[in-house]
Amino acid sequence: MRGKDLSIAIVGAGIGGLAAAAALRRLGIDSTVYEQADKFTRVGAGIQQSPNAVKVHRGLGIEERLRAVAFAPSSSLNRDAFSGKVTNDHPLGREVEERYGAPYLTLHRGDLHAALAAIVPADGVRLEKKLVAIRSSGPRVELSFADGSAVEADAVIGADGVHSLIRDHVAGPSAPRFTGRLAYRTTFPASLLHNVDIGTSRTKWWGRDRHIVIYNITAARDEVYFTTSQPEQADWVTRESWSAKGDLADMRAAFVSFHSDVQVVLAAAPEVHKWGIYERDPLPTWRKGRLVLLGDACHPMTPYMASGAAMALEDAVVLARCLDDSRGDIETAFRAYEAIRKPRASVVQAGSSANNWMRRETNPDWLYGYDAWHVPLRSEEASRLESITWEA
Repeated sequence: MRGKDLSIAIVGAGIGGLAAAAALRRLGIDSTVYEQADKFTRVGAGIQQSPNAVKVHRGLGIEERLRAVAFAPSSSLNRDAFSGKVTNDHPLGREVEERYGAPYLTLHRGDLHAALAAIVPADGVRLEKKLVAIRSSGPRVELSFADGSAVEADAVIGADGVHSLIRDHVAGPSAPRFTGRLAYRTTFPASLLHNVDIGTSRTKWWGRDRHIVIYNITAARDEVYFTTSQPEQADWVTRESWSAKGDLADMRAAFVSFHSDVQVVLAAAPEVHKWGIYERDPLPTWRKGRLVLLGDACHPMTPYMASGAAMALEDAVVLARCLDDSRGDIETAFRAYEAIRKPRASVVQAGSSANNWMRRETNPDWLYGYDAWHVPLRSEEASRLESITWEA
């Protein structure tokens, strides 16, 4: 069986799942995506797309669409939360594009998701398909859904996020570990700032035990996004999602000692959502037979390197290339994919947990210079990545 003759099911139509479907299609391989939601909604969150992520979009044919709506920040500006002193101002803009061959973009997560959805045929996405059971039967895998339907496939890609049922089937059930931290986030019209300019950088304000990141998410600079992180009591309970409403007064009180530039932004926010930040240790394996994991299903990470989506996008391309290269040998393709991707994703997981990315002078070549479309389909870079360590 050739790769192009495979029946491939993708569970989850988030950024990683849609990117996998689009990358496979780009290589002439059909797939069907199964998503539990009944429709796609525009979740109010910003997202950062570093050059390694934009290279994925270029290969998928959506880079120009994203450039048209996204903002290209001039720098990654890091400031002390109280004095405003700059601790690191890493150039982005033209300099980062010249160095890595792709820009650094900030945009609304919904705009990125819509661009990916637009290049996946509508008849290749099945909504209201909540996965409830998985059964391997010889060379096929059977997926059963809450509506009573079932499908079989030659291969299954689990892109079903942090609560992945497929991950439990592949690596055994595991509970997330609460980090003891809570995030607030929101997007809102820049007009609510009443002519206060937040600047052209992606700015992170570093406090002693908390921080806030603020940036524009549209080319017109008419929409602003921020996300925070601060300590929270260990009895905080929420699913790892952005859905819970937060209290504006509580949020503002948590940052009352921060610089006046931060106070202006927090005061303008009409609403916020809150999120308990959880993490998991790297999995022992990403694959089992004809099932394989992708993105948050196998390497969920804290948001402190702004690389969770980028890792899922890279996964999608490398996995599609491995399936195309394997001439239909699914298990060989999955083995190669894990060997290539697991070392890099594990390093980014560790770096995200350390939460010191870009606070001081940083060389991001190893992260931003990666090109998932051209990385060798072998794992030579694993030994190099193992040498990267993170300060506590």
